[in-house]
Amino acid sequence: MTVRRTPNRSSSPGRPEVLVILGSSLTVIAIICIVTFLLIREHANAQQAATRSATTIAQLINADVLRTVELYDLTLQGLIAAAQRDDLKQVSAQIRHLVLFDRSTTARYKSDILLLDKHGEVLADSSLIEPKPGNFADRDYFLVHAFNRDMGMFISRPFKARCDCDYSDEWQISFSRRISSVTGEFLGVAVASMRLAYFDQLFNSLDIGTGSTLAIINDDGVLLAKKPFLQDNSIGKSFAGRPNVVRMLREGSGSFDGVSSVDRAQRLYTFSRVGNLPLTVVVALSGDEVFATWRRTAIVISGASGVLCLALLWLTWLLCRELRLRYSAEQELAQLAATDALTGVANRRTLDQTLRHEWFRAQRSGKPMSVLMIDADHFKAFNDRHGHQAGDEALRALAEVIRANIHRPTDLVARYGGEEFSVILAETDNDGARQIAEHIREQVEQLPSVAGDDQPMTVSIGISTWTTASDISLEQLLFSADKALYQAKEGGRNRVVST
Repeated sequence: MTVRRTPNRSSSPGRPEVLVILGSSLTVIAIICIVTFLLIREHANAQQAATRSATTIAQLINADVLRTVELYDLTLQGLIAAAQRDDLKQVSAQIRHLVLFDRSTTARYKSDILLLDKHGEVLADSSLIEPKPGNFADRDYFLVHAFNRDMGMFISRPFKARCDCDYSDEWQISFSRRISSVTGEFLGVAVASMRLAYFDQLFNSLDIGTGSTLAIINDDGVLLAKKPFLQDNSIGKSFAGRPNVVRMLREGSGSFDGVSSVDRAQRLYTFSRVGNLPLTVVVALSGDEVFATWRRTAIVISGASGVLCLALLWLTWLLCRELRLRYSAEQELAQLAATDALTGVANRRTLDQTLRHEWFRAQRSGKPMSVLMIDADHFKAFNDRHGHQAGDEALRALAEVIRANIHRPTDLVARYGGEEFSVILAETDNDGARQIAEHIREQVEQLPSVAGDDQPMTVSIGISTWTTASDISLEQLLFSADKALYQAKEGGRNRVVST
């Protein structure tokens, strides 16, 4: 049996449920997008703040190194100017020593300050009035000036002193200048050495946190100083082949995220060239420290957002379940409202709605439509003999037989009233309707009799069919079916009559 109802969009759970799910999904997506945007922005802010801090540290180091190098350069220029004075040759060795190294007292962390001739031999030593013999012609600072007359101040690679002095085991670098004659002839080199403990003192005065590093490299990628030491014997070692160092030497200054080639830690590198000197300051902040606060915030916000999204999805699920339950209840109520409570087939209200719907559909399509009116024969007498309960059972059995013979979804079985039933057969002509009616009549006659009653249940059926050749209304169609049913009863019952 198919109970046909007028479609009711508001009772369908599909659209509201889809809208609820769509709204919740869009809300969850919006929350995720907003939280993601905020976290990305906070990450960028944390990185920018760290970069500004690192840039400030690099600028402080640059300024201090520039001042220190300037002092050493002034010392070298004073030494060269004094060495070229002819009148110093006539004074005592002590006075000559004081004049030559007058400016060297201002240089911090100084080691030896030497005046070398064109063969690399020591002419004057800041630590001794009478210099010890020595030759430094193999040093890089001597060679570069000997073969390059245009070289200004040169900063050497790190080295250790060739002496038995207190700082012989300390790393040093030297600042040197060429001594030339008026005609440009090479006369020697003025060289001032500085202990790299200067950089240790400078770095120790700056707080960069644990896990971060400070370093100074020259243009050849050679490490001059580092805090803290992550590798032994790294001073004086060239890192020119490391990707991070290659980038720093190429760009000169800037910042970037990278992985350290030494300890494989994620770091935020900020680097800056020290004025016009062949030195680069590198501030490598630990990524764990830079983003520690951001990570804690991200965990809290992500956790809270996750809980909120899960709660929203759970509430959506509850609401959808309630909508489905409500829809099921509405469907059940609609079914009850459209169904005859005794027989389970459609009631009179549904019959009237479906009959009008199929009538207009037949008018549009031009296809035939048939109506069966079915009445249980002698039902009042049966009810009087066996009681209302047996009568109700008989009506249910009759409805089941009728329903079993109606197979198409477009057809409808309905209780018209009392012991009378009606069947709407869409797109069915008179012959088809009569065949169905005969099947119903025969199967009803074969129903088991009530105990103690030899008379089988029978039905009378009236048929009325509309075709395009018929010039009748819906009311006339029903009247014709009812008239045919009356004729079947007058004709002896248990028969089918069509008009």
